[in-house]
Amino acid sequence: MTREEKKRRRADERGVRTAQQLYHDDFEEEQDAEVPRDAFGVIRRLWAVSDGEHWRFAVVLVSIVCYTVTHLSAPLYSAHLIDLLWGHIQEAFAQGHDFMITWNTGGRECLIFLGIWTLAWMFYTLQAFTMASFAERLNLKLRRRVAGKLNVLPLKYYDAHKPGDVMSRVTNDLDKVSEVLQRGLLSMLIAVGSVIGAVVMMVRINYVLAVVFLAFAVTAAFMTRAVAVRTLALASSQQRAVGILTGHVEEAYSGRIVIRAFNQEAASSARIHRATQRLADTMRMTDFTTNVVGPMVRCLVRFSQVVLALLGTWFLIGGRLTIGTLQAFFQYVNTAAEPLTQFSLTVNQLQSALAAVERVFDILDEEEIEPDPVEPALAPSPVRGRVAFEHVRFGYDPNRPLMKDVSFVAEPGQKVAIVGATGAGKTTLINLLMRFYEIDGGKITLDGVDTHAMTRADLRRNFGMVLQDAWLREGTIADNIAYGCDGATREEVMQAAKTAQVDFFVRTMPRGYDTELANDAENISQGQRQLLTIARVLLANPSILILDEATSSVDTRTEKAIVTAMEKLTYGRTSFVIAHRLSTIVDSDLILVMDHGTIIEQGTHEELLAAGGAYAELYNSQFA
Repeated sequence: MTREEKKRRRADERGVRTAQQLYHDDFEEEQDAEVPRDAFGVIRRLWAVSDGEHWRFAVVLVSIVCYTVTHLSAPLYSAHLIDLLWGHIQEAFAQGHDFMITWNTGGRECLIFLGIWTLAWMFYTLQAFTMASFAERLNLKLRRRVAGKLNVLPLKYYDAHKPGDVMSRVTNDLDKVSEVLQRGLLSMLIAVGSVIGAVVMMVRINYVLAVVFLAFAVTAAFMTRAVAVRTLALASSQQRAVGILTGHVEEAYSGRIVIRAFNQEAASSARIHRATQRLADTMRMTDFTTNVVGPMVRCLVRFSQVVLALLGTWFLIGGRLTIGTLQAFFQYVNTAAEPLTQFSLTVNQLQSALAAVERVFDILDEEEIEPDPVEPALAPSPVRGRVAFEHVRFGYDPNRPLMKDVSFVAEPGQKVAIVGATGAGKTTLINLLMRFYEIDGGKITLDGVDTHAMTRADLRRNFGMVLQDAWLREGTIADNIAYGCDGATREEVMQAAKTAQVDFFVRTMPRGYDTELANDAENISQGQRQLLTIARVLLANPSILILDEATSSVDTRTEKAIVTAMEKLTYGRTSFVIAHRLSTIVDSDLILVMDHGTIIEQGTHEELLAAGGAYAELYNSQFA
């Protein structure tokens, strides 16, 4: 092995160890329980959400009652049918001729028996279809509520939750609720009715045999419960493992370029493989414990049937039972035994589903963004673009304020540059202006109108943003340029593209402006994506512009062309420019120098250079 191969192997091993530790930390931090905190509270809320569908659930309950009655009537009627046929058979043999079923010798009873089972099948089909409809409609209501909730959650919620966790709650948890409602809840309701009814019928037939069966049934129930507790714990671990694996896969997919650039393929692969292995281990143990209880209980039930067969034969010989009633008793044994085998596992499934829907309700209970005022103030028409921060206070954590007293005024048509080190608060300033976050004190005004008194939609329609991270949706290039500007014509789209220096490369694409952008627009470069976002803002033609490192991903020649286009666009409009390359903002009317959330200097380029402060030091460091 060469020296380079040894170094590479040691690096890979370090990456694997790091991945193992990271995975261990992730798994320890993820503690979503599979048991709901307040089961009855969740059930009440779920019932309230299903308002309008209660009649479907009522139909299910009525169908279950009818199915249970017909299902339990069949063995009892079969006892009468068998005894009747046996009597006719004995009579035929006594008379010395063959027995044949006719309408009067059991044919009518056979038809009635067939009708009972047909009714049972009809009621079972009705309850299954109705329950499926109830569950899917309830699931649809929850999905709509969650979708609406995600649009009104503040950005701090997304900052505090992993994307994989949110996606898991919206998809996996709701799917689990629908599945368990259709299968688990329906099975449990049928099981309750069947077990109670079967036990009552067994007691009516022979209470001694019924007591013997109940003794075995209680033993089986305790065995099932003991295994089910272990299954529940494993299901909890399995759910956590699924969430961790989903998060790792999403992270590896979205960050694959960076992962490869830093030679972290081995570490990333190790994390995914360990997460996959942990999931496989928990699923194997869960499947084993889930499936082992069935054979255990069935073995016990079969043993009980042997005992019951011996006792039943003794009663049969003694004349205390007939052949028909004995076989009916065994039918009731089978009717009650299977639900008892699955009952505890079904309860665990329902607990898991309640825990899942509780996690969904946690999203619905999250604090929403502050609602718009009932009687909002209207922005002036047309908007001149005067923006004023008046003693603004803000902190992501209320106990740790970031901005304590920020004040400045951007006059209409001015170009305001915001500079400072990374983390100085530049983007935070823009987020407050757009009301992505609410301020803790002070006031922000647009043409003298308090932005807090305006609706967010009314406020934001006056702004156009070009961010450093270019976001494009799935669709054509033309659709992306026209995003947010409904009704734009193809000529207007092309004109905006020409101004933003986009037209020249769009025409080189296979289908031009009709080229489809998919998979995060990876069929074009980062710089081209940013040019498209600039064209999008140009087409919207807003009153105020916000440019957050808008030219960071383009070459120098394209940057100069964009700057020229921006000069035409910003003429007569207020614009806020966040820039690290100070050469692009030397012509600004106002430069704000920020440090730790505070504006430490403000003025023109010449004034700040003459002051010899932080801006002068920063500027000279770039051109020294």
